[in-house]
Amino acid sequence: MDKDSEYSNQLSNETSPYLLQHAHNPVDWYPWGAAALDKARRENKPILLSVGYSACHWCHVMAHESFEDPETAGLMNRLFVNIKVDREERPDIDKIYQASHSLLTRRPGGWPLTVFLTPDDRIPFFAGTYFPDEPRHNMPSFRDLMQRVHDFLANNESDIREQNSRLIEALASINDSEPADTLTPLPLDSARQQLEKIFDERDGGFGEAPKFPHPTNIERLLRHWSGARTTAGTADKRALHMAVFTLEKMARGGIFDQLAGGFCRYSVDNHWMIPHFEKMLYDNGPLLALYAEAHAATGNPLFKRICEQTAGWVMRDMQAPQGGYYSSLDADSEGIEGKYYVWTPAEVQSVAREDDYRIFARRFGLDRAANFEGKWNLHVYCSTAELAAEFSLDTQEIEQAIRRVSLKLLKLREQRIPPGRDDKILTSWNGLMIRGMAIAARHLDEPSWAESAERALDFIRNTLWRDARLLATYKDGRARLNAYLDDYVYLIDGILELLQVRWRDADLDFAIELAEVVLAHFADENGGFFFTSDDHEALIQRPKPNHDDATPSGNGIAARVLGRLGHLLGDTRYLAAAENTLKSIWSGIESMPHGHASLLVALEETLYPGQTVIIRGTQPLISDWQKQAAQPYAPRRFTLTIPATAQQLPGELSTREAQGDAVAYICKGNTCGAALTDKETFTLSLTKT
Repeated sequence: MDKDSEYSNQLSNETSPYLLQHAHNPVDWYPWGAAALDKARRENKPILLSVGYSACHWCHVMAHESFEDPETAGLMNRLFVNIKVDREERPDIDKIYQASHSLLTRRPGGWPLTVFLTPDDRIPFFAGTYFPDEPRHNMPSFRDLMQRVHDFLANNESDIREQNSRLIEALASINDSEPADTLTPLPLDSARQQLEKIFDERDGGFGEAPKFPHPTNIERLLRHWSGARTTAGTADKRALHMAVFTLEKMARGGIFDQLAGGFCRYSVDNHWMIPHFEKMLYDNGPLLALYAEAHAATGNPLFKRICEQTAGWVMRDMQAPQGGYYSSLDADSEGIEGKYYVWTPAEVQSVAREDDYRIFARRFGLDRAANFEGKWNLHVYCSTAELAAEFSLDTQEIEQAIRRVSLKLLKLREQRIPPGRDDKILTSWNGLMIRGMAIAARHLDEPSWAESAERALDFIRNTLWRDARLLATYKDGRARLNAYLDDYVYLIDGILELLQVRWRDADLDFAIELAEVVLAHFADENGGFFFTSDDHEALIQRPKPNHDDATPSGNGIAARVLGRLGHLLGDTRYLAAAENTLKSIWSGIESMPHGHASLLVALEETLYPGQTVIIRGTQPLISDWQKQAAQPYAPRRFTLTIPATAQQLPGELSTREAQGDAVAYICKGNTCGAALTDKETFTLSLTKT
C-alpha cells in the first residue's frame, strides 16, 4: 500500500518495519497495548489478532489480498478490534498464541497467525494462519470466516467461555514438569539415536521437506562425535558423518546464497535446492558458529569458505553504521518471491566469458532444466575436482573461473531492486550473531569478525542497557520494550565467546550484571526461567521455554552460560541455577531429547565439566598460548587470555595472578592444577579433555 494512501491507522508511530508496512491499510489496526485492549472491553467487540513479521512471504500475500482491500477492511473494522503484532518485537505474545493455536487446532502454527480473542480476557477461541481472499484449497474466504467467527461468539458465548477455561488450564499445564532428583547422561545417547532415525541419507538434514537447518541438532552430533561426551566416552564417526554431510549439502544447496553468502530460512524441497528466500539474522549467527566449529573439527576448506562468505555478507549488508546487526531480508522483491536471486542462462552469458560460462553452467546447473518458476536458483551440482577433470584444468583455475563469473553476477544483481530489509536491531538476535562472529573469529583467526562483534556489543550496551535492565529492540533512535529471557542469555553467551577471542574487563562485568538480572527477575522458584520478567506486562500465560525451535531454548542457553560463569567465578549460585534448570525440565528432556539439544549441552557440561583455561601474561607470548588452547575444536574447553595489566578481577579469577611473561591455570570443574609456566607442559595438559 502506498504510504501516501488516504488511509492511516494507529500503527504510524511504531518502530517495527512490519507494523509500519500496515500503517496505511484501510484496516483500523492498533498495536498491542492499553488503547486496543480497553477499546475491546468498552465496546464488547472481539479482538482479531494478526501476528507476523516483515520478511514473511505469506504475511505479504494475506496483506495484499485482505488487509489492503477496503471491503474486507470494512468488515474487520465493523466486527472486531484489530491488533497487529510483530512476532520479533513481541515474542511473548507470539509464544502464547502459537501455543493456543496448537491446542485449539491440534496442528502446528506459523505466520501469519490469525487468532480471535474474547474482548474482556483476551483468551483465544478460534485460531488459524493464512486465509485466502476467496475460497481455495478447502479454506473459506477470510471475509466469510470473520462473519462466521463473529456470529459463533455471539450465539455460543457460554460454550466458548467453557472452552476458554479449559484452554487456560492447558496453557498453565505446559509449564508443569515433574522435577528430577538426579541427572543422568542417557538423553545424550537417546538424542543421537533419534537424530539417526530421521537423518536423510541422500541429502542430509533431518526429516522431510520443508527442511530446516536445525543447527542445535548438528551441534549435538559434532559434540557427540568429539567424545564430549557419550556414555561410552568414545568418538562416534557416524555422528560426525551425519553432521558433516548435512553441512556440506546445505553449503552446496540453493538455501545458501552462492554469490553473496548467508543462508535462507529453509528449503521447500528435500535437496536444499529451492529456499524460502527470506534471510534471518537468527539463522545465520548459529550457522556461522557451526561452520567454524566444523572447520576446526575437520579442516574442510568448504566450511571455511562458507564462514568467509557469510561473515562478509553480515558485515556488508546486515550491520548498521552504529554497530548493531539488522534483523532480516525479505523473501520478496518487487512483490515476487526470490526474484532478486534467480537467473536465466542469457543473463549469465551476458557478463561471462564463453569458457568461464561453460564451467559456471556445469557447476550451478544452468545446463539443466530450470528449477524455480522458469528460472535458475544457483545450486552446486559438480565439485571443483569433477569440473577440473571434465575441463582438463586444475582446481585453482576452476575456482578462479567461478569467482570471475560470481563477482560479475553480484555487480549485476546489485542493479536489481533488492528485497526489503527489516532494519530494527533486536538484542537477542544480536547476541546470536555476536556469538557466531566471535566463534568464527577464534577458530579461523580473523580479527575483523571479532571487531564486528565488538561493535555490536558496544552498541547494545550503550543503547539498549538502561537503568541496569535490557531493552529488546531499537530502530530510528528509539530503544524500547522490556527485554525477554533470550535477550539476556543470548547476549551473555555472545559475550563469553567474544571474551575467548580477546579480553576486556568491562565485558565480563557486563555478563555478570546480565546474569544477576536473570536470577533476580526471571527465575522460577521450582527451577529454570520464565520467558518474561517478574515485572513484565501480565498476559494470559507466562511461558517457560524449554525446547529448541527456530532459535535455541532460552532455558538451555541460560543453563549453559550460568554453568560456565559458575565454574569461571567459583560462584555456586550460578552452578545451582544451571543444575536446577535441568532438573526442572527433566521430563521434557527425557521424552524428546533431540528437541532439547541446547539443554543437552548444559547437561553434558554439568555431568562432565570441561576445562577452564586462564592464561595471564604479556603479548605476544600469551597470544601463542591462546591459539594453542582456543582454536582447536574442544567444545567443553573455555579459555580466557587476560593481560597481566588487568586488575580487580571478579570471583576466583582474582586468584589467577600473572607470573612472568606467561602462566596458565587449568581447572576441570571445581578442581584446579598448579600454575603452568612451561609451554610444552601447558600444551600436553590441554589434551586431557
